[in-house]
Amino acid sequence: MIPCDKCSTPSIAYQRYSGMHLCSRHFEEDVLRKIRESIREYRLLGHGGLIAVALSGGKDSSTLLYVLERLFSRRPDIEIVGLTVNEGISGYRTETLGAAERLARELEIPIIPLSFHEEFDLTIDEIAARKTTQSPCTFCGVLRKTLLNRAAREMGAMALATGHNLDDEAQTVMLNYLRGDIDRLFRLMPRRPQPGMVPRIKPLRKVPEREVAIFAITHDLFTPFKSCPHILRSMRLETKEMINDLEDRHPGTKYSIMRGFARIIDLQPEGSFKAVPCERCGEPSGEGICQTCQLLDLVKKGQSL
Repeated sequence: MIPCDKCSTPSIAYQRYSGMHLCSRHFEEDVLRKIRESIREYRLLGHGGLIAVALSGGKDSSTLLYVLERLFSRRPDIEIVGLTVNEGISGYRTETLGAAERLARELEIPIIPLSFHEEFDLTIDEIAARKTTQSPCTFCGVLRKTLLNRAAREMGAMALATGHNLDDEAQTVMLNYLRGDIDRLFRLMPRRPQPGMVPRIKPLRKVPEREVAIFAITHDLFTPFKSCPHILRSMRLETKEMINDLEDRHPGTKYSIMRGFARIIDLQPEGSFKAVPCERCGEPSGEGICQTCQLLDLVKKGQSL
């Protein structure tokens, strides 16, 4: 057993990008340090309020809920509420939502269930069955984001916390690079609050996915699930494999991608993105008709983007 580089205790994790072997105590300290750093950078939680947490039951959102409860349990001015979303994925989502509900009960955190079927009269399984050229993940991501933002806004949340980790963020940035969509990169972190949009925070954005998994396992938060049956049609999976291959050969690549993204955000022109109400549903949009309404129109007509 290789000892921790900070003490003589046996290590449980090795960070290739830092060259450090860490024991359970120092590993946890490192993860919490990164999470605290991310939370401070958003500058939203100093005055208290309601945090809505997107909770799927997977390792990332479970770790997020656990850590937020741990960090803010002694602050009576901060309330945490979980938001679960049933997208309608047979043999997959029911199990993960069950895990989310169990964790919320253990932490004594209330949850509010949301549903694609109830809100949009469609499920992801139904959308996938239309065999559109667009991946079901595109529809899922857009509709889920709209539903979570609407629910968080209606409950008066000061922030909507999601479980995106370092890998997720690096993949999103790279996807937009590959598509040549710099405008959408700016939308990931707008300079100013946008009307109708609850500020999103991603406390795990500096923690690699592998380290989130180790944290979840060591704190008994991890429940193994089958992968979403629709993910094989996703360009994101190809991007994930590409970045993981680069990270394996060049440790630190994921952090480098995010450092480059941070420099681009710093160059963001003032007023480069301003949300306006959708002409159809009133939800915030970057153009006249929001992407949710566009996708719903297209899928109901059996078309695709």
